[in-house]
Amino acid sequence: MQIRRARPGDAAVTGGIYVRAWQRAFADILPRSYLDYMDAGAEASAWEPLLHPTRWPVAGVLLAEADHGAVAFAAFHSADAPAVAELATLYALPEVWGTGVGRRLMTATVQAIQQGGYQSAMLWVLEANTRARRFYEAACWRWDGTTVDDVTAGITLPKLRYRCSLS
Repeated sequence: MQIRRARPGDAAVTGGIYVRAWQRAFADILPRSYLDYMDAGAEASAWEPLLHPTRWPVAGVLLAEADHGAVAFAAFHSADAPAVAELATLYALPEVWGTGVGRRLMTATVQAIQQGGYQSAMLWVLEANTRARRFYEAACWRWDGTTVDDVTAGITLPKLRYRCSLS
């Protein structure tokens, strides 16, 4: 497996990974009708602005590739506080969950965030997404006590803010 910076031409693959990961990860959290309606093309357009090389190292997307193609991606950018990055997303195809791809991608993403000059990082995770929370906690991310409500598919879901010191 190799991890590389994503390029503008990778938008479609990030959208596809995002949709497939959501459809599996949130199957018990969100309505099936909402998940089935998700469109990889529409999701790709959301990540496209971070794929331009001029944004690196302040923001960017890393792509994990195996022999059969892209299997995971992570995106980061500046948060609302100075010297703080936000890990906006880290998603992998369900068939590679538990294989170490996510851990390797997380390590590479944290290194890229550090190279961007950030001193700490934060992310948001659904409280109900216990699998993701265990993953982040194993990578030394910790809930800082902050919770916000997220409304998705007409359902209000609490999100937790996790933080990681990079020093």
